[in-house]
Amino acid sequence: MRVAEYVNYDAVGLAELVAEGEVTPDELQAAAIEATQAVNPQINAVVETWPTDDVPKPGSTPLAGVPFLVKDIGVSMAGRRMELGSRLAAGNVARADSFLMLRLRRAGLVTFGRTATSEMAYSITTEPVLYGATRNPWNLERSAGGSSGGAGAAVAAGVVSLAHGTDAAGSLRIPAAYNGLFGLKPTRGRVSMGPDFDEVFSGLAVHGSVSRTVRDSAALLDQIRGAEPGDPYFAQQPSRPYTEEVTRHPGRLRIGVLTQAWGGRRTTAPVADALSRTTGLLESLGHQVEEAGIGLGADWEEYVLANAHLFTANLVASLDELAAAFDRPIDSSTLEPATLAGYHYGQRVSGAQFVAAFTIRNRVARSLARCFDTYDIVLTPTVPELPTPLGAYAESAQTLDGLGWIDRVFDRSPFTMPFNMAGTPAMSVPLTADAGTGLPIGMQFAAGYGFESRLFRLAGQLEQASPWSGRIPPVWAGNRTGH
Repeated sequence: MRVAEYVNYDAVGLAELVAEGEVTPDELQAAAIEATQAVNPQINAVVETWPTDDVPKPGSTPLAGVPFLVKDIGVSMAGRRMELGSRLAAGNVARADSFLMLRLRRAGLVTFGRTATSEMAYSITTEPVLYGATRNPWNLERSAGGSSGGAGAAVAAGVVSLAHGTDAAGSLRIPAAYNGLFGLKPTRGRVSMGPDFDEVFSGLAVHGSVSRTVRDSAALLDQIRGAEPGDPYFAQQPSRPYTEEVTRHPGRLRIGVLTQAWGGRRTTAPVADALSRTTGLLESLGHQVEEAGIGLGADWEEYVLANAHLFTANLVASLDELAAAFDRPIDSSTLEPATLAGYHYGQRVSGAQFVAAFTIRNRVARSLARCFDTYDIVLTPTVPELPTPLGAYAESAQTLDGLGWIDRVFDRSPFTMPFNMAGTPAMSVPLTADAGTGLPIGMQFAAGYGFESRLFRLAGQLEQASPWSGRIPPVWAGNRTGH
């Protein structure tokens, strides 16, 4: 299969070709490698590729035979490196498959490499010292987002149709918005974090994906959802496969719109204009849309402080374990300034402060849950501004302490993190672009706990109505307009 043909299909479409005998998994793999070689020197999204030995049975699942990439953190593949984007973990090789990796194998996906992440997934831009900055395929001087920026850039540029990512504060939705992709953060407990972890970042982090089509993300979530032995909790299974929800009419939804974020960060004019156009589109589709006053359940300052305590205390535990495993120091020779500042701040977080942070998490969760008594869906911008220039966070990383860094990150991405605290599903949908720069603008839709089905129905409807479908980033000259 020629690359120009390969990039023209989504993952489900490629699997259908394999099932029908029109192409083999090996041919798809060769095309994926060729696509990687063509664009990765420009975007730096894929940090490693490897030969594959999995031979999926054609047609065994909706994704069997499809090339796939995993993020360099969160999912371990036996015998392959997972370095967490950090010099501290350089050379780390996984001893065994995680539960998620086992499910990816059973799904028939052909995992041939790993994508870039910010160090320890601790930023919303992907510019690690270990492998260098990942560039946005729409503008190489702009960030691809983070911390799943490598996944976002790789999918947007046509390397793969679908890629794994994680999301603890917007790490899937922000790259989706920056790269013009669909990105879903599932409900807490939907996908197992085991067996090495019961929770990651105290339940703030989840596994998910970015994709060019809604049905691809639905198909993947169908394959990886569900509890594993020893999981501390799990979300109730849906009544039907998510792939069926994509084509179901969502009905007339009550949608509450939050234009300006908690904390005072103002939505910039291009994004506000895109939000206005989105509300018009929703109304034309028959939905009830209105401005909503949605309480966060906490003052912004105490909300940021609670997150700083949760993130940095968890960071200390992870970094101490890595340092001991590799006999490396925790200093500027192994860690970037923001990560090191977070480590030092986290060392001062007391047990009582850590536990108290869960009180804030509970208040945020309860407050957002009440808003879903009034609205079926909450709509916000994914981020309040266009993709940031590369290097925009560098000066802050050099000068801020651990709390200051968290405050800086949340100020630049205020809409995403509350839904991690609440554990509810949220998606970024690529509905439009900025007229002046051509850069993508994503819209975030959130639903109540366990209601991914509602999001998939709306996303399927929006995908059919959206003018965004088929746009090609300048980094790639191939044709991927057909699905």
